[in-house]
Amino acid sequence: MNKKLISTFILIFFTNIVFGQAPTIQWQKSFGGSDNEVDNSIYQTSDGGYIIAGTSRSINGDITGSHGDNDAWVVKIDNNGTKQWQKSLGGTKSDRISSIKQTVDGGYIMAGSSNSNDGDVSGNRGDYDFWIVKLDNNGSIQWQKSLGGKSNDSAIDIQQTSDNGFIVVGDTYSDNSGMFPGDVSGNHGGQDLWVVKLDNNGTIKWQKCLGGSEIEFASYIQQTSDGGYILGGYTASINGDVTSNYGGDGWIVKLNSDGTIQWQRTLGSTYNDVVKSIKQTSDGGYIVASTVAKGDGDVLVHYGNNDIWIVKLDSNGAIQWQKTFGGIQFDQVSSIELTSDNGYILAASSNSIDKDVTGNHGSSDYWVVKLNSNGALQWQKSLGGSTLDTAYSIKQTLDGGYIVAGISNSNNGDVTGNHGLQDYWIVKLNPENLSINEIASKNTVLVENPVKDLLKIHSKEKITSLQLYSIDGKLIKTSNSQNVSVKELSKGVYILKIELENGKVISEKIIKE
Repeated sequence: MNKKLISTFILIFFTNIVFGQAPTIQWQKSFGGSDNEVDNSIYQTSDGGYIIAGTSRSINGDITGSHGDNDAWVVKIDNNGTKQWQKSLGGTKSDRISSIKQTVDGGYIMAGSSNSNDGDVSGNRGDYDFWIVKLDNNGSIQWQKSLGGKSNDSAIDIQQTSDNGFIVVGDTYSDNSGMFPGDVSGNHGGQDLWVVKLDNNGTIKWQKCLGGSEIEFASYIQQTSDGGYILGGYTASINGDVTSNYGGDGWIVKLNSDGTIQWQRTLGSTYNDVVKSIKQTSDGGYIVASTVAKGDGDVLVHYGNNDIWIVKLDSNGAIQWQKTFGGIQFDQVSSIELTSDNGYILAASSNSIDKDVTGNHGSSDYWVVKLNSNGALQWQKSLGGSTLDTAYSIKQTLDGGYIVAGISNSNNGDVTGNHGLQDYWIVKLNPENLSINEIASKNTVLVENPVKDLLKIHSKEKITSLQLYSIDGKLIKTSNSQNVSVKELSKGVYILKIELENGKVISEKIIKE
Protein backbone atom coordinates (compact mmCIF):
# COMPACT_ATOMS: atom_id res chain seq x y z
CA MET A 1 0.00 0.00 0.00
CA ASN A 2 1.31 3.49 -0.83
CA LYS A 3 2.00 5.17 2.53
CA LYS A 4 2.02 8.68 1.09
CA LEU A 5 -0.94 10.80 2.23
CA ILE A 6 -3.33 11.27 -0.67
CA SER A 7 -5.91 14.03 -0.86
CA THR A 8 -8.91 12.66 -2.68
CA PHE A 9 -11.60 14.84 -4.18
CA ILE A 10 -14.88 12.96 -3.91
CA LEU A 11 -17.75 13.74 -6.24
CA ILE A 12 -21.14 14.07 -4.62
CA PHE A 13 -23.11 11.29 -6.22
CA PHE A 14 -26.19 10.97 -4.07
CA THR A 15 -29.04 13.36 -4.87
CA ASN A 16 -32.50 13.76 -3.44
CA ILE A 17 -34.31 10.48 -4.07
CA VAL A 18 -37.22 10.37 -6.47
CA PHE A 19 -39.37 7.52 -5.23
CA GLY A 20 -40.49 4.84 -7.63
CA GLN A 21 -37.67 4.86 -10.20
CA ALA A 22 -35.74 1.59 -10.13
CA PRO A 23 -32.07 1.63 -11.16
CA THR A 24 -31.01 0.09 -14.46
CA ILE A 25 -28.64 -2.82 -15.01
CA GLN A 26 -25.04 -1.61 -15.33
CA TRP A 27 -23.68 -5.08 -16.15
CA GLN A 28 -24.45 -8.76 -15.57
CA LYS A 29 -22.29 -11.88 -15.69
CA SER A 30 -22.85 -15.64 -15.64
CA PHE A 31 -20.09 -17.80 -14.13
CA GLY A 32 -19.96 -21.59 -14.14
CA GLY A 33 -19.69 -24.77 -16.17
CA SER A 34 -21.98 -27.37 -17.68
CA ASP A 35 -23.23 -28.68 -14.30
CA ASN A 36 -24.82 -26.86 -11.36
CA GLU A 37 -23.33 -23.96 -9.40
CA VAL A 38 -24.93 -22.30 -6.36
CA ASP A 39 -23.74 -18.79 -5.46
CA ASN A 40 -24.55 -18.08 -1.81
CA SER A 41 -22.52 -14.99 -0.91
CA ILE A 42 -20.99 -11.85 -2.45
CA TYR A 43 -18.92 -9.11 -0.83
CA GLN A 44 -17.41 -5.91 -2.22
CA THR A 45 -13.67 -5.85 -1.70
CA SER A 46 -11.37 -2.98 -0.79
CA ASP A 47 -10.16 -2.65 -4.40
CA GLY A 48 -13.73 -1.97 -5.60
CA GLY A 49 -14.20 -5.48 -7.00
CA TYR A 50 -16.11 -8.41 -5.54
CA ILE A 51 -15.50 -11.81 -3.97
CA ILE A 52 -18.09 -14.53 -4.64
CA ALA A 53 -18.42 -17.94 -2.99
CA GLY A 54 -20.66 -20.95 -3.22
CA THR A 55 -20.61 -24.48 -4.59
CA SER A 56 -19.83 -26.04 -7.97
CA ARG A 57 -20.26 -29.48 -9.49
CA SER A 58 -18.70 -28.56 -12.84
CA ILE A 59 -15.25 -29.47 -14.15
CA ASN A 60 -15.27 -27.18 -17.19
CA GLY A 61 -16.20 -23.66 -18.27
CA ASP A 62 -14.92 -21.18 -15.70
CA ILE A 63 -14.03 -23.93 -13.21
CA THR A 64 -10.62 -25.51 -12.87
CA GLY A 65 -9.06 -27.62 -10.11
CA SER A 66 -12.14 -29.60 -9.12
CA HIS A 67 -11.56 -32.23 -6.41
CA GLY A 68 -14.70 -34.31 -7.09
CA ASP A 69 -18.40 -34.13 -6.16
CA ASN A 70 -19.35 -30.63 -4.89
CA ASP A 71 -16.46 -28.23 -4.32
CA ALA A 72 -16.40 -24.86 -2.65
CA TRP A 73 -15.91 -22.40 -5.51
CA VAL A 74 -14.53 -18.88 -4.97
CA VAL A 75 -14.42 -16.28 -7.74
CA LYS A 76 -12.75 -12.85 -7.57
CA ILE A 77 -13.97 -10.26 -10.10
CA ASP A 78 -13.09 -6.63 -10.70
CA ASN A 79 -15.55 -3.74 -10.55
CA ASN A 80 -16.66 -4.42 -14.13
CA GLY A 81 -17.40 -8.09 -13.48
CA THR A 82 -14.28 -9.43 -15.19
CA LYS A 83 -12.93 -12.59 -13.57
CA GLN A 84 -9.52 -12.07 -11.94
CA TRP A 85 -9.08 -15.52 -10.40
CA GLN A 86 -11.05 -18.56 -9.24
CA LYS A 87 -10.37 -21.39 -6.80
CA SER A 88 -11.98 -24.81 -6.34
CA LEU A 89 -11.50 -25.90 -2.73
CA GLY A 90 -12.40 -29.15 -1.00
CA GLY A 91 -11.90 -32.90 -1.09
CA THR A 92 -13.33 -35.94 -2.84
CA LYS A 93 -16.68 -35.75 -1.04
CA SER A 94 -19.10 -32.83 -0.79
CA ASP A 95 -17.89 -29.36 0.19
CA ARG A 96 -20.01 -26.19 0.11
CA ILE A 97 -19.63 -22.56 1.17
CA SER A 98 -22.44 -20.41 2.56
CA SER A 99 -20.66 -17.19 3.53
CA ILE A 100 -17.54 -15.22 2.59
CA LYS A 101 -16.20 -11.89 3.90
CA GLN A 102 -13.05 -9.87 3.34
CA THR A 103 -10.83 -9.62 6.41
CA VAL A 104 -8.87 -6.65 7.70
CA ASP A 105 -5.61 -8.06 6.30
CA GLY A 106 -7.05 -8.03 2.77
CA GLY A 107 -7.66 -11.78 2.68
CA TYR A 108 -10.96 -13.65 3.09
CA ILE A 109 -12.77 -15.81 5.62
CA MET A 110 -15.38 -18.29 4.51
CA ALA A 111 -17.67 -20.78 6.20
CA GLY A 112 -19.67 -23.75 5.04
CA SER A 113 -19.71 -27.50 5.49
CA SER A 114 -17.72 -30.51 4.33
CA ASN A 115 -17.77 -34.28 4.73
CA SER A 116 -14.38 -34.65 3.04
CA ASN A 117 -11.21 -35.54 4.88
CA ASP A 118 -8.68 -35.22 2.08
CA GLY A 119 -7.56 -32.67 -0.48
CA ASP A 120 -7.84 -29.25 1.17
CA VAL A 121 -9.89 -30.62 4.10
CA SER A 122 -8.52 -32.19 7.26
CA GLY A 123 -9.80 -32.98 10.74
CA ASN A 124 -13.31 -34.17 9.84
CA ARG A 125 -15.09 -35.56 12.90
CA GLY A 126 -17.85 -37.45 11.09
CA ASP A 127 -20.61 -36.70 8.58
CA TYR A 128 -20.67 -32.98 7.64
CA ASP A 129 -18.63 -30.56 9.76
CA PHE A 130 -18.41 -26.81 9.89
CA TRP A 131 -15.61 -26.00 7.45
CA ILE A 132 -13.88 -22.66 8.08
CA VAL A 133 -11.24 -21.50 5.60
CA LYS A 134 -8.95 -18.47 5.77
CA LEU A 135 -7.60 -17.33 2.39
CA ASP A 136 -4.99 -14.74 1.51
CA ASN A 137 -5.79 -12.01 -1.01
CA ASN A 138 -4.94 -14.32 -3.92
CA GLY A 139 -7.22 -17.13 -2.73
CA SER A 140 -4.51 -19.41 -1.31
CA ILE A 141 -5.41 -21.24 1.90
CA GLN A 142 -3.70 -19.86 5.01
CA TRP A 143 -5.51 -22.19 7.38
CA GLN A 144 -8.64 -24.33 7.53
CA LYS A 145 -10.59 -25.93 10.36
CA SER A 146 -13.18 -28.71 10.56
CA LEU A 147 -15.43 -28.17 13.59
CA GLY A 148 -18.22 -30.40 14.83
CA GLY A 149 -19.04 -33.87 16.03
CA LYS A 150 -20.14 -37.28 14.82
CA SER A 151 -23.43 -36.08 13.32
CA ASN A 152 -24.29 -33.41 10.78
CA ASP A 153 -22.94 -29.88 11.41
CA SER A 154 -23.32 -27.08 8.84
CA ALA A 155 -21.97 -23.51 9.10
CA ILE A 156 -24.21 -20.83 7.57
CA ASP A 157 -22.63 -17.44 8.32
CA ILE A 158 -19.32 -16.00 9.52
CA GLN A 159 -18.09 -12.52 10.42
CA GLN A 160 -14.79 -11.11 11.59
CA THR A 161 -15.14 -9.65 15.08
CA SER A 162 -13.70 -6.51 16.67
CA ASP A 163 -10.85 -8.54 18.26
CA ASN A 164 -9.88 -9.80 14.77
CA GLY A 165 -11.26 -13.24 15.56
CA PHE A 166 -14.42 -14.69 14.04
CA ILE A 167 -17.99 -15.57 15.01
CA VAL A 168 -19.68 -18.47 13.21
CA VAL A 169 -23.27 -19.72 13.32
CA GLY A 170 -24.84 -22.83 11.87
CA ASP A 171 -26.73 -25.97 12.79
CA THR A 172 -25.71 -29.13 14.63
CA TYR A 173 -27.11 -32.56 15.40
CA SER A 174 -23.94 -33.47 17.34
CA ASP A 175 -23.12 -33.53 21.01
CA ASN A 176 -19.85 -34.34 22.69
CA SER A 177 -19.71 -37.61 24.62
CA GLY A 178 -17.07 -40.06 25.76
CA MET A 179 -17.92 -42.38 22.87
CA PHE A 180 -18.12 -39.68 20.21
CA PRO A 181 -15.87 -36.77 21.25
CA GLY A 182 -15.99 -33.55 19.28
CA ASP A 183 -16.33 -29.78 19.59
CA VAL A 184 -20.07 -29.64 20.30
CA SER A 185 -21.55 -29.67 23.80
CA GLY A 186 -24.90 -28.71 25.29
CA ASN A 187 -27.21 -29.93 22.51
CA HIS A 188 -30.86 -29.67 23.60
CA GLY A 189 -32.07 -32.50 21.37
CA GLY A 190 -32.53 -32.82 17.64
CA GLN A 191 -30.92 -30.01 15.62
CA ASP A 192 -29.72 -26.92 17.50
CA LEU A 193 -28.25 -23.61 16.48
CA TRP A 194 -24.51 -23.78 17.11
CA VAL A 195 -22.54 -20.56 17.70
CA VAL A 196 -18.74 -20.75 17.76
CA LYS A 197 -16.30 -17.96 18.65
CA LEU A 198 -12.85 -18.37 17.11
CA ASP A 199 -9.60 -16.47 17.56
CA ASN A 200 -7.74 -15.15 14.51
CA ASN A 201 -6.10 -18.55 13.96
CA GLY A 202 -9.36 -20.48 14.03
CA THR A 203 -9.00 -21.89 17.55
CA ILE A 204 -12.28 -22.21 19.47
CA LYS A 205 -12.63 -19.70 22.33
CA TRP A 206 -16.19 -20.73 23.22
CA GLN A 207 -19.18 -22.51 21.71
CA LYS A 208 -22.91 -22.56 22.51
CA CYS A 209 -25.81 -24.77 21.47
CA LEU A 210 -29.11 -22.87 21.38
CA GLY A 211 -32.58 -24.35 21.05
CA GLY A 212 -35.03 -26.87 22.40
CA SER A 213 -36.03 -30.47 21.83
CA GLU A 214 -37.21 -29.91 18.25
CA ILE A 215 -35.48 -28.52 15.15
CA GLU A 216 -33.64 -25.19 15.00
CA PHE A 217 -31.56 -23.83 12.14
CA ALA A 218 -29.63 -20.58 11.62
CA SER A 219 -29.59 -18.00 8.84
CA TYR A 220 -27.39 -15.09 9.96
CA ILE A 221 -25.17 -13.65 12.71
CA GLN A 222 -23.78 -10.14 13.30
CA GLN A 223 -21.65 -8.62 16.03
CA THR A 224 -23.56 -5.77 17.68
CA SER A 225 -22.36 -2.37 18.84
CA ASP A 226 -22.14 -3.57 22.48
CA GLY A 227 -19.74 -6.38 21.55
CA GLY A 228 -22.43 -9.05 21.67
CA TYR A 229 -24.19 -10.81 18.81
CA ILE A 230 -27.60 -10.93 17.12
CA LEU A 231 -28.62 -14.03 15.22
CA GLY A 232 -31.68 -15.22 13.37
CA GLY A 233 -33.12 -18.47 12.10
CA TYR A 234 -35.96 -20.88 12.83
CA THR A 235 -37.29 -22.91 15.73
CA ALA A 236 -39.97 -25.56 16.11
CA SER A 237 -39.39 -25.89 19.86
CA ILE A 238 -41.25 -24.47 22.85
CA ASN A 239 -38.83 -25.54 25.57
CA GLY A 240 -35.15 -25.23 26.37
CA ASP A 241 -34.07 -21.75 25.29
CA VAL A 242 -37.34 -21.11 23.41
CA THR A 243 -40.23 -19.62 25.43
CA SER A 244 -43.00 -19.21 22.84
CA ASN A 245 -43.94 -20.52 19.42
CA TYR A 246 -46.96 -20.12 17.15
CA GLY A 247 -46.06 -23.27 15.23
CA GLY A 248 -42.61 -23.13 13.63
CA ASP A 249 -41.42 -19.52 13.89
CA GLY A 250 -38.59 -17.25 13.00
CA TRP A 251 -36.25 -17.12 15.99
CA ILE A 252 -34.09 -14.16 17.06
CA VAL A 253 -31.49 -14.46 19.81
CA LYS A 254 -29.39 -11.67 21.35
CA LEU A 255 -26.17 -12.87 22.99
CA ASN A 256 -23.61 -11.01 25.07
CA SER A 257 -19.92 -11.14 24.20
CA ASP A 258 -19.51 -14.51 25.97
CA GLY A 259 -22.43 -16.14 24.19
CA THR A 260 -24.92 -15.90 27.06
CA ILE A 261 -28.51 -15.25 25.98
CA GLN A 262 -29.66 -11.72 26.87
CA TRP A 263 -33.04 -12.07 25.22
CA GLN A 264 -34.76 -14.16 22.59
CA ARG A 265 -38.08 -14.03 20.81
CA THR A 266 -40.05 -15.81 18.14
CA LEU A 267 -41.75 -14.03 15.24
CA GLY A 268 -44.32 -15.34 12.82
CA SER A 269 -47.64 -17.07 12.26
CA THR A 270 -49.17 -20.47 12.95
CA TYR A 271 -47.36 -21.91 9.92
CA ASN A 272 -43.61 -22.31 9.36
CA ASP A 273 -41.84 -18.94 9.14
CA VAL A 274 -38.10 -18.31 8.86
CA VAL A 275 -35.95 -15.29 9.75
CA LYS A 276 -33.59 -15.11 6.78
CA SER A 277 -31.58 -11.99 7.63
CA ILE A 278 -31.22 -9.53 10.52
CA LYS A 279 -29.13 -6.36 10.86
CA GLN A 280 -28.58 -3.92 13.70
CA THR A 281 -29.80 -0.42 12.84
CA SER A 282 -28.28 2.94 13.76
CA ASP A 283 -30.79 3.42 16.61
CA GLY A 284 -29.62 0.22 18.30
CA GLY A 285 -32.63 -1.76 17.14
CA TYR A 286 -32.85 -4.38 14.41
CA ILE A 287 -34.35 -4.86 10.96
CA VAL A 288 -35.55 -8.41 10.28
CA ALA A 289 -36.35 -10.03 6.93
CA SER A 290 -38.51 -13.17 7.04
CA THR A 291 -40.48 -15.42 4.77
CA VAL A 292 -43.99 -16.09 6.12
CA ALA A 293 -46.75 -18.38 4.94
CA LYS A 294 -49.86 -17.31 6.85
CA GLY A 295 -51.58 -14.14 8.04
CA ASP A 296 -52.05 -14.65 11.77
CA GLY A 297 -49.98 -14.52 14.95
CA ASP A 298 -47.63 -11.56 14.57
CA VAL A 299 -48.32 -11.24 10.83
CA LEU A 300 -50.97 -8.60 10.13
CA VAL A 301 -51.08 -8.77 6.30
CA HIS A 302 -50.71 -11.81 4.04
CA TYR A 303 -51.28 -12.00 0.27
CA GLY A 304 -51.01 -15.73 -0.45
CA ASN A 305 -48.51 -18.59 -0.40
CA ASN A 306 -45.13 -17.26 0.82
CA ASP A 307 -44.75 -13.52 1.43
CA ILE A 308 -41.83 -11.33 2.44
CA TRP A 309 -42.26 -9.93 5.94
CA ILE A 310 -40.07 -7.06 7.19
CA VAL A 311 -40.11 -6.27 10.90
CA LYS A 312 -38.41 -3.40 12.74
CA LEU A 313 -37.53 -4.22 16.36
CA ASP A 314 -36.28 -1.97 19.12
CA SER A 315 -33.11 -2.80 21.05
CA ASN A 316 -35.02 -5.20 23.33
CA GLY A 317 -36.75 -7.08 20.52
CA ALA A 318 -40.17 -5.40 20.69
CA ILE A 319 -41.93 -4.84 17.35
CA GLN A 320 -41.97 -1.19 16.24
CA TRP A 321 -43.46 -1.73 12.79
CA GLN A 322 -43.95 -4.48 10.23
CA LYS A 323 -44.60 -4.64 6.47
CA THR A 324 -45.63 -7.42 4.07
CA PHE A 325 -44.48 -7.50 0.43
CA GLY A 326 -45.14 -9.79 -2.50
CA GLY A 327 -47.99 -11.16 -4.59
CA ILE A 328 -50.32 -14.14 -4.51
CA GLN A 329 -47.66 -16.65 -5.64
CA PHE A 330 -44.35 -17.54 -3.98
CA ASP A 331 -42.13 -14.72 -2.74
CA GLN A 332 -39.16 -15.34 -0.48
CA VAL A 333 -36.43 -13.10 0.91
CA SER A 334 -32.77 -14.05 1.31
CA SER A 335 -31.01 -10.91 2.49
CA ILE A 336 -31.63 -7.40 3.83
CA GLU A 337 -28.99 -4.66 4.02
CA LEU A 338 -28.94 -1.10 5.35
CA THR A 339 -28.48 1.61 2.71
CA SER A 340 -26.70 4.95 2.91
CA ASP A 341 -30.00 6.88 2.99
CA ASN A 342 -31.05 4.99 6.17
CA GLY A 343 -33.36 2.76 4.16
CA TYR A 344 -33.11 -0.92 3.28
CA ILE A 345 -32.41 -3.07 0.22
CA LEU A 346 -33.73 -6.63 -0.12
CA ALA A 347 -32.56 -9.56 -2.22
CA ALA A 348 -35.57 -11.78 -2.82
CA SER A 349 -37.10 -14.14 -5.36
CA SER A 350 -40.61 -14.08 -6.74
CA ASN A 351 -42.84 -15.77 -9.30
CA SER A 352 -45.73 -13.40 -8.61
CA ILE A 353 -47.08 -10.99 -11.21
CA ASP A 354 -49.41 -8.90 -9.05
CA LYS A 355 -49.66 -6.78 -5.86
CA ASP A 356 -46.16 -5.37 -5.25
CA VAL A 357 -44.45 -7.37 -8.02
CA THR A 358 -44.14 -6.21 -11.64
CA GLY A 359 -41.94 -7.19 -14.56
CA ASN A 360 -41.63 -10.93 -13.95
CA HIS A 361 -39.80 -12.65 -16.84
CA GLY A 362 -41.21 -16.14 -16.21
CA SER A 363 -40.89 -18.72 -13.44
CA SER A 364 -38.92 -17.29 -10.47
CA ASP A 365 -37.02 -14.01 -10.86
CA TYR A 366 -34.56 -12.13 -8.73
CA TRP A 367 -36.73 -9.55 -6.96
CA VAL A 368 -34.87 -6.49 -5.65
CA VAL A 369 -36.87 -4.27 -3.29
CA LYS A 370 -35.87 -0.84 -1.93
CA LEU A 371 -37.56 0.46 1.24
CA ASN A 372 -37.26 3.78 3.02
CA SER A 373 -36.45 4.07 6.73
CA ASN A 374 -40.10 3.48 7.67
CA GLY A 375 -40.46 0.38 5.51
CA ALA A 376 -42.40 2.03 2.68
CA LEU A 377 -41.74 0.61 -0.80
CA GLN A 378 -39.65 3.03 -2.88
CA TRP A 379 -39.05 0.82 -5.91
CA GLN A 380 -38.88 -2.81 -6.94
CA LYS A 381 -37.27 -4.60 -9.88
CA SER A 382 -37.62 -8.11 -11.32
CA LEU A 383 -34.45 -9.50 -12.91
CA GLY A 384 -34.05 -12.74 -14.82
CA GLY A 385 -35.14 -14.86 -17.74
CA SER A 386 -37.79 -17.44 -18.55
CA THR A 387 -36.59 -20.16 -16.16
CA LEU A 388 -35.48 -20.31 -12.51
CA ASP A 389 -33.53 -17.32 -11.14
CA THR A 390 -33.00 -17.07 -7.36
CA ALA A 391 -31.23 -14.19 -5.55
CA TYR A 392 -29.31 -14.99 -2.37
CA SER A 393 -27.19 -11.93 -1.55
CA ILE A 394 -27.18 -8.15 -2.10
CA LYS A 395 -24.89 -5.30 -1.09
CA GLN A 396 -24.91 -1.56 -1.69
CA THR A 397 -21.75 -0.68 -3.55
CA LEU A 398 -19.32 2.17 -3.00
CA ASP A 399 -20.78 4.09 -5.96
CA GLY A 400 -24.28 3.98 -4.45
CA GLY A 401 -25.51 1.17 -6.71
CA TYR A 402 -26.15 -2.46 -5.81
CA ILE A 403 -24.57 -5.84 -6.49
CA VAL A 404 -26.86 -8.89 -6.49
CA ALA A 405 -25.76 -12.53 -6.52
CA GLY A 406 -27.59 -15.80 -6.86
CA ILE A 407 -28.27 -18.54 -9.38
CA SER A 408 -29.83 -18.67 -12.82
CA ASN A 409 -30.93 -21.40 -15.21
CA SER A 410 -31.92 -18.80 -17.80
CA ASN A 411 -30.15 -17.62 -20.93
CA ASN A 412 -32.58 -14.97 -22.11
CA GLY A 413 -34.28 -11.86 -20.79
CA ASP A 414 -31.71 -10.10 -18.59
CA VAL A 415 -29.42 -13.16 -18.51
CA THR A 416 -26.65 -13.89 -21.01
CA GLY A 417 -23.68 -16.23 -21.05
CA ASN A 418 -25.17 -19.23 -19.22
CA HIS A 419 -22.78 -22.18 -19.36
CA GLY A 420 -25.42 -24.90 -18.91
CA LEU A 421 -27.80 -25.83 -16.12
CA GLN A 422 -27.41 -23.48 -13.14
CA ASP A 423 -24.76 -20.72 -13.01
CA TYR A 424 -23.67 -18.06 -10.60
CA TRP A 425 -25.46 -14.94 -11.87
CA ILE A 426 -24.12 -11.53 -10.79
CA VAL A 427 -26.01 -8.31 -11.53
CA LYS A 428 -24.64 -4.81 -10.94
CA LEU A 429 -27.31 -2.10 -10.72
CA ASN A 430 -26.54 1.57 -11.32
CA PRO A 431 -26.94 4.10 -8.51
CA GLU A 432 -30.55 5.23 -8.10
CA ASN A 433 -31.62 8.14 -10.32
CA LEU A 434 -28.02 8.98 -11.14
CA SER A 435 -27.46 11.01 -14.30
CA ILE A 436 -24.19 11.80 -16.05
CA ASN A 437 -24.60 15.47 -15.09
CA GLU A 438 -24.96 14.55 -11.43
CA ILE A 439 -21.85 12.40 -11.60
CA ALA A 440 -19.99 15.39 -13.02
CA SER A 441 -21.25 17.73 -10.28
CA LYS A 442 -18.79 20.50 -9.42
CA ASN A 443 -19.65 20.34 -5.72
CA THR A 444 -16.68 18.69 -4.05
CA VAL A 445 -15.54 17.56 -0.62
CA LEU A 446 -11.90 16.97 0.28
CA VAL A 447 -11.05 13.89 2.39
CA GLU A 448 -7.50 13.12 3.51
CA ASN A 449 -7.00 9.42 2.86
CA PRO A 450 -5.39 7.05 3.96
CA VAL A 451 -5.59 8.01 7.64
CA LYS A 452 -3.64 7.14 10.76
CA ASP A 453 -5.00 8.70 13.95
CA LEU A 454 -7.22 11.54 12.70
CA LEU A 455 -9.76 11.51 9.88
CA LYS A 456 -9.89 14.99 8.31
CA ILE A 457 -12.68 16.19 6.01
CA HIS A 458 -12.77 19.59 4.27
CA SER A 459 -16.07 20.77 2.78
CA LYS A 460 -17.38 23.95 1.16
CA GLU A 461 -20.81 23.10 2.55
CA LYS A 462 -21.79 22.44 6.15
CA ILE A 463 -21.46 18.82 7.27
CA THR A 464 -24.40 17.75 9.44
CA SER A 465 -23.32 14.19 10.14
CA LEU A 466 -20.40 11.80 9.67
CA GLN A 467 -20.95 8.06 10.02
CA LEU A 468 -18.15 5.51 9.89
CA TYR A 469 -18.98 1.87 9.10
CA SER A 470 -16.93 -1.31 9.07
CA ILE A 471 -16.54 -2.93 5.66
CA ASP A 472 -19.44 -5.30 6.49
CA GLY A 473 -21.81 -2.43 7.26
CA LYS A 474 -21.66 -2.19 11.07
CA LEU A 475 -21.91 1.41 12.37
CA ILE A 476 -18.78 2.17 14.38
CA LYS A 477 -19.06 5.87 15.23
CA THR A 478 -20.90 9.07 14.39
CA SER A 479 -19.81 12.70 14.56
CA ASN A 480 -20.69 16.17 13.32
CA SER A 481 -17.06 17.31 13.45
CA GLN A 482 -14.80 17.55 10.41
CA ASN A 483 -11.95 15.99 12.42
CA VAL A 484 -12.66 12.52 13.81
CA SER A 485 -10.28 10.49 15.95
CA VAL A 486 -9.81 6.96 14.61
CA LYS A 487 -6.74 6.10 16.68
CA GLU A 488 -8.51 3.22 18.42
CA LEU A 489 -9.57 1.50 15.18
CA SER A 490 -7.76 -1.50 13.74
CA LYS A 491 -5.95 -1.18 10.43
CA GLY A 492 -8.18 -1.94 7.47
CA VAL A 493 -10.90 -0.62 5.20
CA TYR A 494 -13.92 1.37 6.40
CA ILE A 495 -16.81 3.17 4.75
CA LEU A 496 -17.40 6.87 5.51
CA LYS A 497 -20.83 8.43 4.96
CA ILE A 498 -21.00 12.24 4.94
CA GLU A 499 -24.34 14.04 5.12
CA LEU A 500 -24.40 17.70 4.06
CA GLU A 501 -26.81 20.43 5.11
CA ASN A 502 -28.23 20.59 1.57
CA GLY A 503 -29.40 16.98 1.93
CA LYS A 504 -26.73 15.43 -0.26
CA VAL A 505 -24.83 12.34 0.89
CA ILE A 506 -21.33 11.13 0.08
CA SER A 507 -20.06 7.59 0.62
CA GLU A 508 -16.37 6.76 0.35
CA LYS A 509 -13.91 3.99 1.18
CA ILE A 510 -11.42 4.97 3.94
CA ILE A 511 -8.14 3.14 4.54
CA LYS A 512 -6.88 3.13 8.15
CA GLU A 513 -3.13 2.61 8.39
